[in-house]
Amino acid sequence: MLSQETLERYRRMTPGERLALTFEMIRENTPYLLAGNPDVVDRRFELLRRENDARNSRILAALAGLKSRG
Repeated sequence: MLSQETLERYRRMTPGERLALTFEMIRENTPYLLAGNPDVVDRRFELLRRENDARNSRILAALAGLKSRG
């Protein structure tokens, strides 16, 4: 979990600053994401896809719940 100080720093950033930070993090982490033999990399990306799909499903379910209440 991020500290309150870190969260506040992120909230004060402009959208452009947050995007630049995102791109920097992607550049720094890409070599680690692609490291290993092709089977390992494929499994790693499959896990990321499953996690993203699950997160998106939860978001859509929450939005549907809000819509049905409104």
